[in-house]
Formats: sequence, C-alpha cells, structure tokens
Amino acid sequence: MPNQISDEGWRSGRLLLTTGQAAEELGCAITTFRRLVRAGLLPGLSRHGVRVMIPLSAVQALSARRTAPLRQLDTGEIAVLRVDTAQPSDDPDRDWIGFAASLTPDVLTKALRGWWRCDPASVAAGGVLPVTLSGYVVAVLTGLERWERNAEGRHAFPDARLAGYVTDLVAPHTVITSGLDGDRRLAGLLLGTRLASQSGGAIAYVTTHAAD
Repeated sequence: MPNQISDEGWRSGRLLLTTGQAAEELGCAITTFRRLVRAGLLPGLSRHGVRVMIPLSAVQALSARRTAPLRQLDTGEIAVLRVDTAQPSDDPDRDWIGFAASLTPDVLTKALRGWWRCDPASVAAGGVLPVTLSGYVVAVLTGLERWERNAEGRHAFPDARLAGYVTDLVAPHTVITSGLDGDRRLAGLLLGTRLASQSGGAIAYVTTHAAD
C-alpha cells in the first residue's frame, strides 16, 4: 500500500490514489497505467482539478489479477498483440487502431486485426491472438488462418474473429462475441488475465510450455 493516500481520498470517505500512486502500487510506469484509464477500463474514477483519482480497491483488484494460464493452450507458442489506447486511423478499412472499451465489436475487430509487422504464419499457427493493453488481456482474436500483406510489409488477418473483450478490467466484466465453443473457451480462459511479453514492435511471441 502506498505510503501516502491523497487528501481527497480521505475527505471523500474512500481511499483514492493518484495515477502515480496507482502505478507504484502495480510496479509499472505512470504512462503504462494511464493507458488503462484512457481505454475506459477502470470504473469509479473521479477528478480533482487535473488529477485523476483511482479507488485503492480497484488497484488492489488489478494487482491480484491472475496470470494467463497459457499451459492450457494446445500449442507451444502463441503471438501476443500489444496495443495502445484506440486512436483515430486514416486507413480506408477502419476508423480506429488500438483498444478502447467503448468501441463496438465490429469496430474493435477492425481496429485490432491489422496492419502489424509480424511473421503471419507463426501468428496463425498459434490459433489465438491475445490482445494486451498495459500487460492485461483485453481482447482475444481467432480465425487467423488467412492473411494479407501491404506495400509496407505489414500484415492483416481479414477473417479474424473477436472471441471476446473486456469492458471493465477491475471486476472484470467481459463480453463474449463469438458463438463458437472453441472461441468462447479461449475468451473465458484469457480475458482479464495478466500476460507479460517483450517485443520491439506490436507483436510478441510467448512460450506456453504446452509440450512440457
């Protein structure tokens, strides 16, 4: 627990943290935590002047979130799509790129299915593409068997299906958007979990240890 709780928190009768205190509690950079705020994934926020205040209980819930159970997947390696908060896109086939809880499923699917620098065959081989924002799985894509390549060497997966996504990361609250049993299983398994990955770009590759 941070050494000092905000004065606003004490006066309101709730324990509230600044974004800096919340980031310290979670062991991440302030910019990393602010992505969760901008994506609309944290309920119960309040504003005091220019400062955003977060309930301590919400931060504790994020800290206690379980790690993605990758060993339950049927493949030895999967790709992970690491995105930022949704931003307007100039691409003719989509209005947004990235993630926001307020986007509709159709818009969100288009915002996530491309265009990324990646090895598309490796992405497809994993059978599932978890989408992470600040290290939490906020969406799950399947249907990755077909891909396209543009003139810049980036790839998209035009048949990708949105198996589900998160609207509230604290509870968490998830929306399952596919009627396929396999998609629903993957969404239930991964959504809202913590999934660390390292990459110099949007796509990372992580080992599941399924072959152990």
